[in-house]
Amino acid sequence: MKRKRKIGKWIAWIVGSIALILLAVVIFLNAYISKSKPQIEGNMAVDVLDEEVTVTRDEQGVPHISAKSDADLYRAQGFVQAQDRMFQMDLARRQASGRLSEVVGATAVTTDQFFRTFSLREAAKDSWAGYDEDAKQVLSWYAEGVNAYMEQASEQGKLSFEFKLLGYEPEPWTEVDSLTIGKFMAYDLGGNWSSLAVRHWALGNYPEDKARELFITYPEDKPAIIAANLENQVTVAGQFDPTVIPNEFNGSNNWVVSGDKTKSGFPLLADDPHLGLSTPSIWYQMHLQSPEQNVSGVIFAGIPGIILGHNDEIAWGVTNVGPDVQDLYIETPNPENPTQFKYEGKWEQAEVRNEPIKVKDGETVDFEVVVTRHGPIVSNVMFDVEEPTAQFSMQWTALEPTRELQAVLNMNKASNWDEFETALEDFHAPAQNFVFAGKDGTIAYKANGRIPIRKSGDAQLPVPGDSEEYGWQGYVPYDELPTVVNPDEGYIATANNQVVDNSYPYHITDFWAQSYRYERIAEVLEEGDDFTKEDMMALQMDQHNLQAREFLKEMVTSVEKMDKENKYDDITDMLKKWDQVDSVDAAAPLVFHKWIKQLPATLFKDQMPKDIYDLLAGKGNITDAMMRESFQNQEGAWVKEHGGVDKWMMDSFETAVTSITEEFGKNSDDWKWGDYHQLTFDHPLAGASPIFAYFLNPSHVPIGGSNITVQAAGFAADGSVDHGASWRFVADMKDLSSAHHIVGPGQSGHMKSKWFHNQVNDWAEGDYHETMVNGDIQDSHTLTLKP
Repeated sequence: MKRKRKIGKWIAWIVGSIALILLAVVIFLNAYISKSKPQIEGNMAVDVLDEEVTVTRDEQGVPHISAKSDADLYRAQGFVQAQDRMFQMDLARRQASGRLSEVVGATAVTTDQFFRTFSLREAAKDSWAGYDEDAKQVLSWYAEGVNAYMEQASEQGKLSFEFKLLGYEPEPWTEVDSLTIGKFMAYDLGGNWSSLAVRHWALGNYPEDKARELFITYPEDKPAIIAANLENQVTVAGQFDPTVIPNEFNGSNNWVVSGDKTKSGFPLLADDPHLGLSTPSIWYQMHLQSPEQNVSGVIFAGIPGIILGHNDEIAWGVTNVGPDVQDLYIETPNPENPTQFKYEGKWEQAEVRNEPIKVKDGETVDFEVVVTRHGPIVSNVMFDVEEPTAQFSMQWTALEPTRELQAVLNMNKASNWDEFETALEDFHAPAQNFVFAGKDGTIAYKANGRIPIRKSGDAQLPVPGDSEEYGWQGYVPYDELPTVVNPDEGYIATANNQVVDNSYPYHITDFWAQSYRYERIAEVLEEGDDFTKEDMMALQMDQHNLQAREFLKEMVTSVEKMDKENKYDDITDMLKKWDQVDSVDAAAPLVFHKWIKQLPATLFKDQMPKDIYDLLAGKGNITDAMMRESFQNQEGAWVKEHGGVDKWMMDSFETAVTSITEEFGKNSDDWKWGDYHQLTFDHPLAGASPIFAYFLNPSHVPIGGSNITVQAAGFAADGSVDHGASWRFVADMKDLSSAHHIVGPGQSGHMKSKWFHNQVNDWAEGDYHETMVNGDIQDSHTLTLKP
């Protein structure tokens, strides 16, 4: 008995000692991580300043920076962004520059090769020379502020814990770093090259009738281009990693309503850009004030100014136009010298850039980027063939010198539509649908950016690179870009939908987003004439599913025809009774969206290599068109080959229902959309360890909406909502002393900050916060930056 008691005491001592050690470790880690929390109150010396600057963070952590000059304003902006988001800023410039391998190791080599090839940093360097002296000065002031923070944090051991975890310190910030991040956003919002590659592959691997249905518009009047694609096949399938392709749903909603249709008699503006949802947010909300400007809104961390928002006189927002701004050229290399390519009967030497990729804990990887007259050879990051007989090069508007930041800085100080439109002349890539509202009552719209005019072809297929008959001959003239000012309808709305009709003389694209979001926005705005800002917020959270309105009846009818044993009566009855709103607690949205997602997989997945299927953009557009035709007794080749539209619907339905029952049980009364469809804001380090995920990711939140509702909530195969309104914004021109925002998951990039994940539930529930630009700021924290 005594021996057992002694053993028990030893066990208790050991357990107690372990607990004390773990507690000590937790206390140490907590203290270490907390040490890098941004200082938000008191005084702080910042050597680069000329005069004092106040930084007042409101109850949502939004910094309101007040300076006595623009020089100190932009220096302070760089300093404050770095306080909250330095690790995010460093990762962003590294990814865009193809330098992730230096800090994360060999797993990032292929990603680095991809972005070295896409040449974003080279394009940023080329752009720098075109900026005027005022804009260059702003970039320099901003870099001074970022570097002042880094130097101070490094000396005091206050760099955020992620740098210590990865074992490096960030390099000094440069003006080109900011421009490179801008070029990355052009990449994220302006690409069509992967669609060209897939169509090229389809022509060489399917009969013409099946290939034709994978085109948005088949180029029947360009037989020479089709022949060139058939005769010069570039290997596309093989090793390509489709995860580097931007989400095809990177788009947005925006609209502006005339004072004739509002309760206040002044215009209302709403904007919610749709991008990937992550911790921290891609957006950083700020308010900047100096004697020369008073502007509020959001900016990408790593860039000065405010790209979307309002000042004292105007407000503006954007959606993605999505024009065809990339072309692939089929290049013929010289068998004797693979860096020479045929052009007009001669071998032309390409530029060759040596781009050695440094690898953490590994050997440097030799890499070359070959640039033809059209642009970089991109085939080598798509497949692995030792001696290809044909390769793709890419021409892209964003690889040319552009001046988007100069446009942003001038937009911030514009006071009316004429000044704002003049500023837009420098905004070239990515092309964006800008909506505008002014206190003077003006509402306006412009599809802005460089949109190529092609000698031949319409960006549906790659074109021959060996002839001067192909290529670009300039851009759509600025004054002829789609523009609307004060329309009779009393509103302007865009949701990545088709913005021109067949009468427009220039090609923009054939690949517009599915129209359901736009149709719902227009439907609501048509109905009212006394709208309020609260109505605009409610519309941003609207969950009506117009895709179900169009197709569900016929889809269910197909299942009922095929379901001879009435096996699925309970589910089809539930679908027929559904109000076609993607509500979080409803079962029907779960069935409908799993079913819709299965439709292209049923037809295509077994007939394509996995990377080709993943690369195929516009699956929804393609299957929508197939359903419209099939339900009108005009079945195409794919549907006929599968056995008809009813079999296609039934097979897809059964696969979807089987998936649901395996996860949620057989009783459809227990199914809920929100049990599957759950909001996530994953941190880039969360995938490295479940422990990191626990501390860095917020808890998942069941939500309604979907990828085709106005409340955009795009989801992955496991139901994780990882794409949607990265920022929501509503402004009332009657009173621009404030506006309403949501920035999920929160303002701060520091895990110990109270503003790290505080807007997750706000995002899910549509709970906006009001940001003041004039007057007292409640529940605030003020930091004084002293020279």
